[in-house]
Amino acid sequence: MTRNAGLALVLLSLLFEGGMVMADQPPRLLFDFTTAEAARNWLTVNDGVMGGMSVGTFRWTDRQTLEFSGTLSLENNGGFASVRCRPSRLNLQTGDTLLIRLRGDGREYSVNLYVPRPQVAFSYRAVVPTKKDEWQEVRLPLDKFQATSFGRVVPGAGPVDPAEVTALGFLLGDKKPGPFRLEVASIRVQSAEPRK
Repeated sequence: MTRNAGLALVLLSLLFEGGMVMADQPPRLLFDFTTAEAARNWLTVNDGVMGGMSVGTFRWTDRQTLEFSGTLSLENNGGFASVRCRPSRLNLQTGDTLLIRLRGDGREYSVNLYVPRPQVAFSYRAVVPTKKDEWQEVRLPLDKFQATSFGRVVPGAGPVDPAEVTALGFLLGDKKPGPFRLEVASIRVQSAEPRK
């Protein structure tokens, strides 16, 4: 038996006995925008809900992306525009990392995770700086998201429970009035553990 054949037998033995640690699983696709139907699962929520004047809309593009754009306004105590998916079971779990392929305008956006809570304007948030007109793949581990309400950190709220997350979205609230545009090609989930 050659040395390589012997090594192969040892590796196979470890694999079948469950003694080998498997590599990370390939990322799971959570959202893409390859069909117009995909965009129907999204909606906008802007500061008009509290009297603001910001305008944020989204559309499915011929590049098969979701484009979120509009104009941020600070009038009437406003200052945010957002787009989010409709609530559904996202099947996230501890140790997951979001992989988001996006192209921004150089502004700083937030990715929000929404969970059922009686607290108003509550979400878990991670900040995403963008590079103007450059595609980026952003990696956001779930344990790095912070609990917020009205954009302020909620002390003592604890980390996000991935099993509770029912929606995610993108929000602009950088206090800089003017036009904005964010394009999202896909959202995937990288799991450190085999999915249940």
